[in-house]
Amino acid sequence: MQDATQREVRWDRLTAPALVQAAREKTVVIIPLGATEQHGPHLPVQVDWRLAYEVSLRAARLMHGRQAALVTPAIPFGMSEHHMSLGGTLTLNFATMAAVVGCVVRSAARHGFERIFVLNGHGGNIAALETIITELTIELKLPLAGGTYWQIAADSIRKILQHQGVVLHACEAETSMLQALSPETVMPLDASLTAPLVPGLSAIAGVNPGVYRWQQLQTRSKLGLIGEAWAATPEKGRLLLDAVARDVADALSNQALWEAPI
Repeated sequence: MQDATQREVRWDRLTAPALVQAAREKTVVIIPLGATEQHGPHLPVQVDWRLAYEVSLRAARLMHGRQAALVTPAIPFGMSEHHMSLGGTLTLNFATMAAVVGCVVRSAARHGFERIFVLNGHGGNIAALETIITELTIELKLPLAGGTYWQIAADSIRKILQHQGVVLHACEAETSMLQALSPETVMPLDASLTAPLVPGLSAIAGVNPGVYRWQQLQTRSKLGLIGEAWAATPEKGRLLLDAVARDVADALSNQALWEAPI
């Protein structure tokens, strides 16, 4: 392993013997899970996996001195069927995503890692990921965990955004973070880049919000975005990335997460 003051957090940059040693040190393995899908007319399709990966790397570095952490390459595909009608999207079904996530988690576990966390960056993965983590925990008998970055950092995100309260889709938050990371990939913004949020599981105005119904995103937003993309700025993006990484690092450094019984 490298000197502790310069410890590498990227799995793909380490040798096999270094990774074997990391497993002996109770290192947390963070597996970023995202999607490759349309994000309106102004953002590239990389948004979800890119943000999950970036937050994972930043969080792993912030965990230094509290809890060793490594970040695997991001899984760039997720469950994105609801974006298919808008073009540009590559999607998995549940069985395939469960198999891919399961294979990566099992691989890490076979090498001796016991603390494994899947950090999600795509809303369409949330329900499926909870089921996948549950079934793998029962199978492997390890304290596996997972979460979606904007749920982990909900309070911090709310304090930064000015025109919406949460991360939505191709919105004030996601657009700002891409502006901060790769401004050359973000198209010019204007006031037309907006679409309202209908809260609740159904996302249908007037329907009981506790009722779930699946819809194509295109039926809710012809532009393929939800939220206030026009309000994005690189400055907000930098604040968001810092705050989210800090909250994720704090959550994953909490020893109770790993030591509480299954």
